[in-house]
Amino acid sequence: MKMFVNDPKQFVPEMLEGLALANPDTLKYVPEYNLIMRADGPDQNKVSIVQGSGSGHEPAHVMIVGKGMLDAACPGDVFAAPPFDYVYETTKMMASPKGVLLLVNNYTGDKMVFDMAQEMASAEGTEVKTLFINDDVSVEDSTYTIGRRGVAGNFFVIKAVAAAAERGADLDEVIRIGEKVNSVTRSMGIALTACTPPAKGSPLFELGEDEIEIGVGIHGEPGRRRAKMMGANELVEEMLAPIVHDLPFGDGDRVALMINGLGGTPISELYLLYGQAHKRLAEQGITVGRSYVGEYCTSLDMSGASITLVKLDDEIESLFMDPAEIPIRVF
Repeated sequence: MKMFVNDPKQFVPEMLEGLALANPDTLKYVPEYNLIMRADGPDQNKVSIVQGSGSGHEPAHVMIVGKGMLDAACPGDVFAAPPFDYVYETTKMMASPKGVLLLVNNYTGDKMVFDMAQEMASAEGTEVKTLFINDDVSVEDSTYTIGRRGVAGNFFVIKAVAAAAERGADLDEVIRIGEKVNSVTRSMGIALTACTPPAKGSPLFELGEDEIEIGVGIHGEPGRRRAKMMGANELVEEMLAPIVHDLPFGDGDRVALMINGLGGTPISELYLLYGQAHKRLAEQGITVGRSYVGEYCTSLDMSGASITLVKLDDEIESLFMDPAEIPIRVF
């Protein structure tokens, strides 16, 4: 597999260094902890919002550090939780009188590391709390999780809590908002091909030429089932029906609709999927109030897509509309 890679062990640090060099006025890179933070942070007048997780999901999460989104991100290696000291030191560096909120996608390794970091930082006097995100309806438990996985829906939680923090909300209020958005957010994805981690140099799993993985995880974890390739409209239905049924979403609801590319899918195909999803929702009396199409939470070069729905109300929609200043335009 041909890739732009030097030493695979240096893939993440070199990527982070490039990100910081491209955004010198707004981002600061602390190589000791794989830390990307706002150049003007921490802001002593707001809650600091921090996300971690493994690398390989860009633009999540290091490319959404900036005003109105994350204050910092400290990723691990590709598809690996960050080490404990990365999260612990990041938490201390981002400490503000208003506290720190750690956002974590629900994966066992990430959960363990962030829980430990919160406990240690709290014991030393930092006001810090953790919120776990679990929007994936594909599977209830998996090799990597107890409960549901956190996937592209984390963007909506980040946007809402970051907007609330910018407005001056205290830590308890920021958590309330994050839990509310998480509770009305549902996602599901499909892989057409596997991804190729730099350290492995070959596909992470095998799919036949005519096979797809329905409900795939963002690290390539198995989903609900393998199936034969089908038309785009059928693929939308495979993702959308379980999402709508789960909350459930229904007639009269107003939603945010996200079509998220997993890294190797052309934007033209994502808009094709969006059109079908929008029409299917309309047939069920569900109104799309806000639309998001592009790459938000990827799996390296995986060809595939996920759909996320968020049930909107006035509070949530208002927070989504607040401005954000980040390196890549995704909101």
